[in-house]
Amino acid sequence: MKPANALPDPDAAPVGRTPGTALHRQLFMVLRDEIVRGEYASGLLPKEESLCERFGVSRITVRRALADLAAQGLVERRHGRGTFVRSDRLPLVRARPSLSLIDSLRQAATDTQVQVLRVEQTEPPLDVAALLQLAPGEKAVHALRLRSIDGTPVMLTDAWVPARLGRQVTAATLRKQALYEILLAQGVKFGRVIQEITAEVSDPVRARLMQTEVGMPLLKIVRVIHDPQARPVQYITVTMTPERSRILMDIPGETVNTLSAGQFLHEVPPAR
Repeated sequence: MKPANALPDPDAAPVGRTPGTALHRQLFMVLRDEIVRGEYASGLLPKEESLCERFGVSRITVRRALADLAAQGLVERRHGRGTFVRSDRLPLVRARPSLSLIDSLRQAATDTQVQVLRVEQTEPPLDVAALLQLAPGEKAVHALRLRSIDGTPVMLTDAWVPARLGRQVTAATLRKQALYEILLAQGVKFGRVIQEITAEVSDPVRARLMQTEVGMPLLKIVRVIHDPQARPVQYITVTMTPERSRILMDIPGETVNTLSAGQFLHEVPPAR
């Protein structure tokens, strides 16, 4: 007899009917993650019938998910033999993380092409103003940019900089330089960084910009960057799709017992 507290069988878990999220995209995400983790060491994916039974979906849904995997170059479908993981894509080699914030910013700017969507000087939302320690009514420079690789969107960045530091931040300069480069050129130095990693559901605007579906999960990284005097110099939100991007961290041993290693925070509504 199965224990009362036993976990459900993961091989017989149907994907959820989440409003606004296509079933084949949910299935695509699950299979993609399993492929990346090396779940299919033999290279052969389960038959369509097995996937239908495991996830509780139709064969059409399974075929659409497999077609998406093939379109991304993760698998190849061989007539009469099945669907195979492409040997030239797996196992996925994990890049070495950079221990330097500047290096990681420079790498992101080098590896992507930028499209400047908006630059304006305006009052930021109350939460952003509070984190930037702005006085009531004080303005900030707002820059919204989309970064792509070979035409495929990978990062949507939404940044706010205090107006006193944002005089050189224009659409023209952002097409030539990354925001961090503009700030460094003004003599701004980076010190403490507070970072929060969460998830959000793509709304119609983000779905269009990131070329994904409404309701699909997105990775959300919020950073508040300070100077060495602990003054906030930038608030930035970075949005990515988990199907194209991931977050990699390397925590030095001497900081493993500090908040540099991260902290789990939970917001659970009180029981009624």
